[in-house]
Amino acid sequence: MTLRWSASFAVAGFTAVALASFVALEVQDELQTQELLAQVTAPVAPAAPAAAPAAPVAVAKALPPSPKAGYYAEVRAKLQWVQTRMGGTMLLTPDMNSRMILAKSAARQAGLSEVGLSFKDVYGIIYAETSWVPRMGASKNGTPNLGIAQFEPATARALGLTNPEDPVEAIHVAAVHMKQAAKWSDDRLDGLKLSSAERAQKLREGVSIYYNLSTKGRNTWNGKNTEKLPRETQLHIANARNGAVEAALIDAQQRVTRVTGRAADTVASLASPQDGS
Repeated sequence: MTLRWSASFAVAGFTAVALASFVALEVQDELQTQELLAQVTAPVAPAAPAAAPAAPVAVAKALPPSPKAGYYAEVRAKLQWVQTRMGGTMLLTPDMNSRMILAKSAARQAGLSEVGLSFKDVYGIIYAETSWVPRMGASKNGTPNLGIAQFEPATARALGLTNPEDPVEAIHVAAVHMKQAAKWSDDRLDGLKLSSAERAQKLREGVSIYYNLSTKGRNTWNGKNTEKLPRETQLHIANARNGAVEAALIDAQQRVTRVTGRAADTVASLASPQDGS
């Protein structure tokens, strides 16, 4: 009997310890999620460069807010973030609906339809850059690539991007960059005999090349030698294409859901009792 009671207490103690550990992990994950959410939903202005050691201490001037800060805040309020694990690190990513909100808003604001692109292309480029998970990256030469759109600091400054770590602003500026890329790509395709479908494919190859390579690297492309570009650039082209397909599928699912929802509302309305006169 003594042994039986001892065993029971041991099992109970083990269960309590396991339960406590589980609860502690849940709390830790929740705290980590809140910290990550604070970073992506309340972005701060970029830090000013540090002064040289011999220079006198001066008050740094913060960069002015984006002229579209109010609009970005409205978009940001619509977004939902979910956890995802990359390697051993827990990060946040916009959920599927939020990705579509961002991609459609950025494409519309940049006027991408004017150059033959759409929200699917915005989705695809961000998919190719970071799989929609904001994080720090680096180019082969060690230059940092910042945020969800992986802008190098110099490119961000040239485009007027005030905070590359803000996913909303970064994706909208990425769409502007893509518009420039599409015009550049279209110029490179002049003189080539291409069908409409072939030209659309090549145009998008050029967008990836422009986004992915330096000026020297991108200028080696003539519209016909894509297979001779670096492997990383070819992967970028393939991933952007796959991302655009994913965006088309999500959009189709959302359309079906909306139609189904409206149909259900109509059926419910017709089935409800009507006041007779």
